[in-house]
Amino acid sequence: MSHEVPADQVPENIEHDPEGGSLFLQIFVSMAAGVALGLLLGSRPTLLGLQTSSLLLFCQTASKLVLQLLAALATPLILVAVSHVLMTSDIKGKQAGRLVWLLISNTLIAIFIGLLVMNILQPGQFAKLPEPNVAKSDMPNVGVLDQMLNNIPKSLLGPLGDSNNVLGTIVIAVAFGIAMRDYRDKLETLVETALKVILRVIGWVIQLVPLAVFLTITHVVGKEGFEPFVALGGFTVTVLIGLFLQVSYYMARIRINSWPRPAQVLHAMRDALVMAFSTGSSTITMPVTFNCLRQKLGLREQSASMGALVGANFNNDGTALYEAMAALFISQMLGRQLDLSQQLLVVITSVVASVGAAGIPRAGLVTMTLVFRAVNLPPEYITILFAVDWFLDRCRTMVNVMGDVTVSCILDGKESEEAERIRQEIQPGFPAV
Repeated sequence: MSHEVPADQVPENIEHDPEGGSLFLQIFVSMAAGVALGLLLGSRPTLLGLQTSSLLLFCQTASKLVLQLLAALATPLILVAVSHVLMTSDIKGKQAGRLVWLLISNTLIAIFIGLLVMNILQPGQFAKLPEPNVAKSDMPNVGVLDQMLNNIPKSLLGPLGDSNNVLGTIVIAVAFGIAMRDYRDKLETLVETALKVILRVIGWVIQLVPLAVFLTITHVVGKEGFEPFVALGGFTVTVLIGLFLQVSYYMARIRINSWPRPAQVLHAMRDALVMAFSTGSSTITMPVTFNCLRQKLGLREQSASMGALVGANFNNDGTALYEAMAALFISQMLGRQLDLSQQLLVVITSVVASVGAAGIPRAGLVTMTLVFRAVNLPPEYITILFAVDWFLDRCRTMVNVMGDVTVSCILDGKESEEAERIRQEIQPGFPAV
């Protein structure tokens, strides 16, 4: 296995997002303006000679256009990003099997924690959202296995033209990613260029997000009042509880399966966690995470590399947890109850979407549309979550980094490198316990 990865390596295809703070300010201003206009429209039947109902309908329709653009970009993003990750990640052998198991189990636990907390507390029950005035999907109400079989691609380009066929896109992305590994030298530049092009177009569309926020909030406040946004306080608390439980799970796994103590890990990783919160990107934090694991915690280079550098391309537990909770929150506000098969679809889609969003600034805005469409939720209501997304994005990025740290610690085993060296000096050839 190749694990000699420089500590200062940051994937070239992913760039830091310098406009994150500016976008947050624009969204905040758009929210405030949307609330003000929504309250004004909701308090009178006409405005400037126009029916307020017509104005609110226009706001709803215009905001949907931006979300439709994001949804249209979600499919090629997942296709190229997941293929790129599977093609370029150099993981082989028995240790690779352990790495894959740790990544999958951590992500699944994160999603199940999110769904459990959301099903118990149900913050979306405190407010209601109107159903969009569009025809519901004609997808039959069948079990999850049948629905998965129905989404197996019937043609190569079929899923790429159907934004609702999320699983079909995932199947194609995984197949192409694995197949391209044998042609990595010839295809890597081409795939990275395609990813850069998609990200640039996404960047253009994201510039329209503040406008979509303004229009969506104007429509919601104008029709439903301020109540839906009060429920966001409960959603924020619920997400923080879910993230706290996930970190507690990490600490338990570190305590049981590795030699560092949880308090020691948290103290050694504080620089990486602070940087994760300040930048909102686990990829930008990657060199700091690697350095803290090696220099401050004292893990072996192979363990630190596999968890913090290789595993980080797949491990986005906090993002997966958040997207699953967001889907249930909106469904609760719509008065829908997602059954077990639909929640399982949320799990599957969140896992793959979190891989596709790894290290890409604000890609969660795009991949969340896939999660919503997998269970037929209206993606236009994603903009409601923007009121708290900036803060929660920082929190879930810290959890993403803690997931990388947990994987590294477990891969390092129950004996430190120094303890192993001393034991070998005292009893050469005596195996570790």
